[in-house]
Amino acid sequence: MSRHDVPHFTFDPRSRLYLTRRTFLKSAAFAALAAACGGDDDVAVEPTGTSAPSPTTTFTEPSTQLSGELRILLWSHFVPRHDEWFDGFAQEWGDSVGVNVTVDHIAVADVPARIAAEIQSGSGHDLMQYIAPLPQFEQSVVDLADVTEEAESRFGAQNDVCRNSSFNPTTGKFYAYAPGWVPDPGDYRKSLWETAGFPDGPSTWDELLEGGSSIRADQGVQMGIGMSQEIDSNMAARAMIWSFGGAIQDEEENVVLNSPETIDAVDYMRRLFEGAMTEEVFAWTAASNNQGLIAGQLSYILNSISAYRTAQKDVPETAQDVHFVPALEGPAAALAAQHVMYNWIVPEFSANVDNAKEFLLHYTANFESATFESELYDFPAFADLVPELNDWLAEDPFALEGEATDKLVVLQDSLDWTANVGHRGPASAAIGEVFGTFIVPNMMASAARGEQTPQEAVEAAAGQVEAVFEKWRAEGLVGGGT
Repeated sequence: MSRHDVPHFTFDPRSRLYLTRRTFLKSAAFAALAAACGGDDDVAVEPTGTSAPSPTTTFTEPSTQLSGELRILLWSHFVPRHDEWFDGFAQEWGDSVGVNVTVDHIAVADVPARIAAEIQSGSGHDLMQYIAPLPQFEQSVVDLADVTEEAESRFGAQNDVCRNSSFNPTTGKFYAYAPGWVPDPGDYRKSLWETAGFPDGPSTWDELLEGGSSIRADQGVQMGIGMSQEIDSNMAARAMIWSFGGAIQDEEENVVLNSPETIDAVDYMRRLFEGAMTEEVFAWTAASNNQGLIAGQLSYILNSISAYRTAQKDVPETAQDVHFVPALEGPAAALAAQHVMYNWIVPEFSANVDNAKEFLLHYTANFESATFESELYDFPAFADLVPELNDWLAEDPFALEGEATDKLVVLQDSLDWTANVGHRGPASAAIGEVFGTFIVPNMMASAARGEQTPQEAVEAAAGQVEAVFEKWRAEGLVGGGT
């Protein structure tokens, strides 16, 4: 079968938005933005049910007397039970300490613009959360070093992935507090890969190319690694570059994108597209790979467990067939970017900074509940807070009746193969802009489409990245320059 004979599929470009009853967009401008951007990559699901008991809430008296308000802004989590738990949890804490707590959930695609608008206006929420690093707001937010230090004194060391996604070593400022994160394994359809001769899925990038191309040619199912302007394409491109030995920056925050290793990774993506994918991947939203896997139209995606959890509710027979693999081995390494990185920030305009800090510590102390109520989506930055995590991953309490319960065991060592989006350095304001302007997936797409050779695509992208770094270096927020 030729590549032109493989059936194409089309996804709705507007991903489904899940909004809680407390959520609404307060202006026509935000409504227009929501329509343009769509929702997040995680389709909302109902709880699949579990026989395990929910963790109990731990309460510690605040270090200071609290009063007044706390207004919280965060994304609408893909698991409704998480937001139902969080809203009640926050309200219970407020009632206990004498603080009037308000929680607003909005679609994740709207969060950065909402934060920017509130910071520009100098009013709004006291505590804001996003699912990727927020270094671009460093100059307008409270330093949360004291929260991070107190959390480490109470709960043990924060993992490096979260620390490197919330701390700027150039300025010495914690521009955010990162109590949790989400791994990014490979999700594959076991029946398809078994037929192709890989019953346990691919373990290397070479096997991904071989097996994915075979599945497309012989079974008519393409692969789902995007090269578009959305978060999963960003993550996949970085995983590929790192595994081939390349990087955007070195440890000192010097740009090193233009390298033979990066060129090899881009050439690999070109071959992967030609052998295993179709042009839909150039126009995907962040929901497309989830939707395609659930619909049975993709053999492999790089994502969290979100598509699987959705399939458990909507298409149980597909959920039975979805399995996971860790980061794929490349010529130099086996690394993946984190899928979600929780960044909580407190804007300088907030009149309730103490309330925000005390709530963050209370929330962190109860991260066991956050992990459980997210159906094992949220992982802790402080490992000791969720001692049951490896047991839950080995025997998933949310598995369907008759389903294998050990599918998530591959996530037990996920910190060993996860890096922050700024690897080999930190997630700086420059890295944030490179991420937010999609320079890296655009580079991949240009070569895959044949618009540029891999070397030309890398050279062009490196020039763009250099300009971004120079701008933020002039602001004193990025190191390097040697």
